[in-house]
Amino acid sequence: MNKTGLEIYELCRKLFPICRSITGDGVRETLEILREYLPDLKVFEIPTGEKCFDWEIPKEWSVRDGYIIAPNGEKIVDFQNSNLHIVNYSVAVNRKISLDELQGHLYSLPEQPDAIPYITSYYKERWGFCLTENQRKTLAPGEYQVVIDSDLKDGNLTYGELILEGESEREIFISTYICHPSMANNELSGPAVTTFVAKQLKELKNRKYTYRIVFVPETIGSIAYLSRNLDALKKNVVAGYVLTCIGDDRAYSFLPSRQGNTISDKTALHVLKHSQPEFIRYKFLDRGSDERQYCSPNVNLPMASLMRSKYGEYPEYHTSLDDLNLISPNGLQGGFEVVQKCLECLERDEILRTTVCGEPQLGKRGLYPTLGTKENSFQVRDMLNLLAYADGNLTLLEIAEKIEVPVWSLYSLIEKLKAENLLEAAD
Repeated sequence: MNKTGLEIYELCRKLFPICRSITGDGVRETLEILREYLPDLKVFEIPTGEKCFDWEIPKEWSVRDGYIIAPNGEKIVDFQNSNLHIVNYSVAVNRKISLDELQGHLYSLPEQPDAIPYITSYYKERWGFCLTENQRKTLAPGEYQVVIDSDLKDGNLTYGELILEGESEREIFISTYICHPSMANNELSGPAVTTFVAKQLKELKNRKYTYRIVFVPETIGSIAYLSRNLDALKKNVVAGYVLTCIGDDRAYSFLPSRQGNTISDKTALHVLKHSQPEFIRYKFLDRGSDERQYCSPNVNLPMASLMRSKYGEYPEYHTSLDDLNLISPNGLQGGFEVVQKCLECLERDEILRTTVCGEPQLGKRGLYPTLGTKENSFQVRDMLNLLAYADGNLTLLEIAEKIEVPVWSLYSLIEKLKAENLLEAAD
């Protein structure tokens, strides 16, 4: 088992117990843990009430405890056992009520009787509890005490940003979210994989691009980030990805940018086609995460989404069943490698031009095998096809698509051809 996958899983395990929301100490605690891995990660806060395009930063929510006392005196639906038991953003309550009144504040899933649902109420003040349908069926008539110890007050929205400077001011933008409580694939796989992608990029020598990596609360966080950074993003970002739900062992998923034909889209589709051919391709009409904000018409960034099981499409989504058993070191490792390969393709993409007229004489340069084998013939074929399309107009990725080979299979051939002055960068 790969060491990186185990390390990413361990980060997920460390983050899993934290009760996160779109604001509050859970987000801050999460970012502080991420800074142990990424010391240069900067943390920013935006105060309640600040206008962000058509939105406004909401009040900050914190929750310390919550439970129900049944008529027999037993404590049930206990926040200390699962932070999904409290409707996210619930206001404080401490009352005794009948079962009939309590039912109006309970949420369960009849079709998934053993799952606790994840329910939110960010923009309307209410309180509520989430429980399994099986537990709900056991509730007996009588008086129940309901307690939620929470605050909803002016505060801040918190996010993290890491800038890794490259040779160029042109940027690759990576975004993930940190706003869900204890769910593994939907919440933690994205920021955990992103953290290790960032660690790998930091170690990369001679980065061509500058990398902008953000950890934001979903929706309101990306809107807030855009409101503060839109001009720089529109000026510099040439490619980017939203990373989410990328840690299970199921098929990979791809959701394109609104335009559908950006370099982000083309690169991801190329990588998935050649490395994960069973991947599921969605339409932009299937969007549901922060690609909605980054690709909106007046923003129009080239952002696509890379996932394994897409949000909303797997049965454990937004329930307590999305736990640490749903993700795996191998699943996280695979997600990390797909992202890494996409970024490598972007880094190494260039416009190429052959330097000779006609087909070059490979034999005198030691590039044509003296012994004909099947493997050798494929290498020569790819080399000649590469040269045939290196006309100073096509990028390496476009050439790889035309000659129907994975772009990474051409890297060593390009180095050999450049060394022999048969190929040069045209840009």
